[in-house]
Formats: sequence, structure tokens, C-alpha cells
Amino acid sequence: MHTTPQAERLANVLRRARRTGAPEDFDAAENISTAEAISYQEALAVQQLMMPDLGAVSGFKVGAFRPGQPALAPIPAERTFESGADIPARGKIGIELEIGFEVLHLPDAQARDMPQTCFRPRIVIELCGQRLAGDDLDPVLKLADMQLNEGLVVGPALQGWDGRDFSTITARLRCGEEVVTSGEAAIPGGSALGNLWTLVDHLGAHCGGLKPGQILITGSVSGLRWFRPEIRVDGHIEGFGPIACRIVPG
Repeated sequence: MHTTPQAERLANVLRRARRTGAPEDFDAAENISTAEAISYQEALAVQQLMMPDLGAVSGFKVGAFRPGQPALAPIPAERTFESGADIPARGKIGIELEIGFEVLHLPDAQARDMPQTCFRPRIVIELCGQRLAGDDLDPVLKLADMQLNEGLVVGPALQGWDGRDFSTITARLRCGEEVVTSGEAAIPGGSALGNLWTLVDHLGAHCGGLKPGQILITGSVSGLRWFRPEIRVDGHIEGFGPIACRIVPG
């Protein structure tokens, strides 16, 4: 793990924010220029420094960051829920509808041509939270803060999947009284399998690496919207069973 005093300081700020439930202002606390001070490798080091506090990993998320440097982040098992759960939240929480892939077996040589031998698609809802203060955080700070991950709700698997990719889907997400999305939606980057393989190819041993049973999520099809408890969340992607949860004061 490539760590530095700056990464250690940022990890301490994030630990404090998780304990108190109040976002911290890292720039003000450390009196530095964040954009110049935190590198991609240091952001990943911060994630690893946080793992003793977060515990076991139930999966990973992936997103765009820089060419050759995807946004990778672990998802804590203690904040992973089955569809239908009541989920406590101390403040506003972000909601995203996504396609995930359950790891059945570690990928082998034939997995790229036959991904169904190693993975199974699942409908999921990603929960997002922000431990650092600010309306326009530097992307590298978001990356260090687990790419804003706050947890995951896991829904039904797609039955009879033949390994074909997902690019444009039909989806619906309702949060409380608001219909966030309904109709045709695009997978970020145009390929769920492309995002999956980007994650697999770059993950290595980061935060324990890939393990059977984990869920790998491939990006929001609904955008990121923020809500406060108490709301019910209902999601649907054509071909999958429905997914739901309730965000309650915690």
C-alpha cells in the first residue's frame, strides 16, 4: 500500500466524520490545497487505511475517473442489505439504481467470452453518503471517500442470463413521491460488461481483492439524487424482479 502522511491525515478526517455523522471540511482542517496534495494512489491508500474501521467487504463499485485510473471503491458488508430492508440513515442519503454482478467464481480464461460462467446479474440500489463538506468536492476527494459509497441494497438475479451485455435498458426508480426515472436509461459508458472488466482488470489485491459472493456494481442508470429519511424506495429494471427498501432515521 502506497501511503503518505497526507493520506493518513485524510483518513483521520474521514474516520472522525463517520463517528460523528457530520461532514468534515478537509481543506480547512489541514490548511492545504487538496487538488494539489492528494494523488490517485493516495486516494486508494486512504480507502485501504479505512478498512479496519469498515470491516469486511461485500463488493466493489467502479466508475470513470481518469484514463487508465478508474474510480474503484469497496462496499462494506455491514452496510449491505437484502431488498425489503429498513435502512437507518443519520442524514441525507443518495440513491442510485444500478446493475450489479454477483461473483460466482473468480474469472478464468473463458470468462470474457462466457461471463455467465463466473458472474450473475443482480438489480441493486447503491446508497451514497458524503463525509467531506462541500457542494463541489474535488473528484479525488470523492474517490478517497469510497467514491461516496454508503452501502448497497441487493435485489433479484436475472434468470437465464446468456452472457449478453447491457447498454440501454428500461428502468424505473421511485423515491417517496418522486419518480426519479422512468423509461429508457443508458448504462454509464454504454457497457455494463465493459465496466465490470475495467473493475476486474484494475482491482488486484486492493482492499482484499475479488472474492466469490461479492457484488460488483457498474454505475447508475438513474443519476444521483439525495433524500432524507423517511422514504420508501422502489426500483425496477426490465427482466429483473423488483427491488425496494425503506430509508429510516438512524
